[in-house]
Amino acid sequence: MAWNEPGNNGNDKDPWNNKGGKDQGPPDLDEVMRKFGNKFGGLFGGNKPGKNGGGLGGAGISFILIIAIIVWALSGIYTVKEAERGIVLQFGQYDRIAEPGLRWKMTFIERVIPVDIEAVRSLSAKGFMLTEDENVVNVEFEVQYRVIDPHLYKFSVTDADHSLQQALDSALRYVIGHVKMDQVLTTGRELVRQQTWDELNKIIEPYNLGIIVSDVNFKDSRPPGEVKDAFDDAIAAQEDEERFIREAEAYAREIEPRARGQVTRMTQEAEAYRERITLEAQGEVARFEKLLPEYQAAKEVTRKRLYIDAMEEVLGNSSKVLVDVEGGNNMMYLPLDKIMEKQGTATRVALPSSSDIKDLRNKINTSRNSTVNSSNDRFATDRFNEGR
Repeated sequence: MAWNEPGNNGNDKDPWNNKGGKDQGPPDLDEVMRKFGNKFGGLFGGNKPGKNGGGLGGAGISFILIIAIIVWALSGIYTVKEAERGIVLQFGQYDRIAEPGLRWKMTFIERVIPVDIEAVRSLSAKGFMLTEDENVVNVEFEVQYRVIDPHLYKFSVTDADHSLQQALDSALRYVIGHVKMDQVLTTGRELVRQQTWDELNKIIEPYNLGIIVSDVNFKDSRPPGEVKDAFDDAIAAQEDEERFIREAEAYAREIEPRARGQVTRMTQEAEAYRERITLEAQGEVARFEKLLPEYQAAKEVTRKRLYIDAMEEVLGNSSKVLVDVEGGNNMMYLPLDKIMEKQGTATRVALPSSSDIKDLRNKINTSRNSTVNSSNDRFATDRFNEGR
């Protein structure tokens, strides 16, 4: 039924169960509160206040407050993990650091921001950069870092991760701009990595970001696509050069011990040869010193003896045969089989003709006198030695 319904003869009631009227005033607030308290007091088992009583039932209000306090207290329990630290904010401002374990905060008053201080985070930077020799290279770097101070990490700057990203870009472009392209692509990668690390630490140090850079990785560097083939050929040639150098060093390591061994052996042989020659020379000197008195006593005989000894030593290695024709009845023998063996490559062996035999006989007769004289001299020398 609607309020103030027409035709109700002024008996309409408002929501507070009051009769309406043109001169009706505002509702009685005390009456409203009393009715509200009566309803809730009966709900929680309290005594209903009288018509003239004021306020809610004490037991019901206390119970509600106790339940609310318990719920509020339980809602403030939280856990901080072992690898984390909790940043406690009170009314939006930093208050303290919560250590790992079971902790409690005042709900609606405090807020906890967990920060992992053991996880290794990473950021990367890449792009085309200009080198010192005005060439363009595409470089990709990665930096790894950890949080060491949660308070500084969250409140020293607006975004520590973004600040580190900008610092890495700045440090990388600075270092690449002070080295040549060949160093970036080949031999100077480690140098570029270390210089970038040092420059990055210099940049972030004044800002106290609460982080520590644990490593910087030089992931990739390559020239632009237009000149990539030429640089690949240059890099391949350089790799071949390094391979040849390694092979040469390996060969040197292999050959040097053998060379040192040969040097030692040759040195020892030279020393032994020197000792032998020295001793032989000393022996010759001693022998000639012993022959000197004999030579002074009989010069001609000693001279002949020395000559015969020398000829015996020289002709001992010769293939010639000396025959004393007049001294005895010797038969001439030609070793044709030996001559044929020396001519093994020939298809036929030509036998000596009569003229060849005659020429040989004449040569033997010509050398007869000298041979006889030599034999006589040796005989005389032997007799001289026997007489001594």
